[in-house]
Amino acid sequence: MTLMQPRDLTGSVVAITGASAGIGRAVAEALVAAGANVVVGARRLERLTELAEQLGTDRVVPVQMDVREPADNARLVQAALDTWGRLDSVVANTGIGSYGSVLDGTDDEIRTMVDTNFTGTVFTVRAALPTMLQAGAGDVVIVASVASFRGGADEAVYAGTKFAQQGFAGSIDRELREKGIRVTTINPAGVETEFAIGKGRTEGDPALAEYLRPEMVAHAVLTTLQQPREMRTQSWAMWSMGQGS
Repeated sequence: MTLMQPRDLTGSVVAITGASAGIGRAVAEALVAAGANVVVGARRLERLTELAEQLGTDRVVPVQMDVREPADNARLVQAALDTWGRLDSVVANTGIGSYGSVLDGTDDEIRTMVDTNFTGTVFTVRAALPTMLQAGAGDVVIVASVASFRGGADEAVYAGTKFAQQGFAGSIDRELREKGIRVTTINPAGVETEFAIGKGRTEGDPALAEYLRPEMVAHAVLTTLQQPREMRTQSWAMWSMGQGS
């Protein structure tokens, strides 16, 4: 029996959005540890700069950006091309959430969530694809949620944005597979991060201890990228052992 070996990511170039904290930061740390170079994007430049200094400014390039702006996504990709001359993978991770009734929140807050979680994902992917298509290979990894399969009663709008990500990913998988591009959604249950603190989650809530940790989700992203090129994982749903499904 031939034992499949993980792909070596040494020298691979990955762009990550939402990398200033939580899952995105953990993904950057895992990829650099695996030998990859990363361009990290988020709105909070000071956090990105600190991350680059921690992991090595020769391996990490910070880009201040808002995924809702196509030009910002283009700058993220250009930073990879300017620094390393290539872009092999993109991790569309930026997302915001809130919990409560569909009637809760202002119209502007609802619009911001939809634009960030879904439209932002589309713009990130659109920016990254041309260089990967030119190379004839690449990975698109979208961090969605188990809410993209079955939304809870307190997360209707958030779940809707995640369903949209799932549908988008399935469609571009069918569009891009024959062109050498793999598309994967990573779908975690609740993760112990600052995500949605103050918007339905409470800092210090003992329940958060049962949640997934950011490095667990980063492990899933890393494993996805390390798959042999001959195979792909379309969707990965994950819970901690303490979480019900």
